[in-house]
Amino acid sequence: MLDPGYPVNLHAVHDRPALLFVRGELRADDERSVAIVGSRHASQEGLAHARRLATGLSEAGYVVASGLAAGIDAAAHTATLDAGGRTLAVIGTGVDRVYPGVHASLQRTIAERGAVISCFWPDQAPTRQSFPLRNGVMSGLTRATVIVEASSTSGTRVQARRALAHGRPVYLATKLLAQRWARELAERPNVRVSDTADEIAAMIERQRDGRPLTDE
Repeated sequence: MLDPGYPVNLHAVHDRPALLFVRGELRADDERSVAIVGSRHASQEGLAHARRLATGLSEAGYVVASGLAAGIDAAAHTATLDAGGRTLAVIGTGVDRVYPGVHASLQRTIAERGAVISCFWPDQAPTRQSFPLRNGVMSGLTRATVIVEASSTSGTRVQARRALAHGRPVYLATKLLAQRWARELAERPNVRVSDTADEIAAMIERQRDGRPLTDE
């Protein structure tokens, strides 16, 4: 974290990791990044929503980060690459590992066209503890977290808590409000409900500039 290339967003949070391991390249414009996360067992509707958000945010000039998991994460990464955008994979293993194994090709592509990032030693295998730690790094790395689809037991909720602790906004898909945990989360400061990339991008910029979220 003493290196001048350490990500500026992550450097600003209190629980930043001392070391990062990277395959690919970290760039200054990664500061303009948003995390899109959600369930590994996503519905077709959720996958389509993740792809729309990733495409829209990428076209708006944002770097899209996610966790390389099955479901929402993979949809966000893939849609960003398909749109010609830049994506970051923040993983819960070391960079010499691939989890899940079916994402080996996707991980290689992200390393070639973006960056694969880990706070673990390169040969670290996945553990129950590593993924919540990964979520904290992803929260700190990005300007905001967007949750597309998740259950009450999803690890995605860890990232929502870390993002709020980091002072970063959290955006929830409207569909999530069918669940009690999401309704309770939506009542907290710095949490908004939105389904479009344009609206999310506009709110992120307004919040960073200290402006009200609407012109009213």
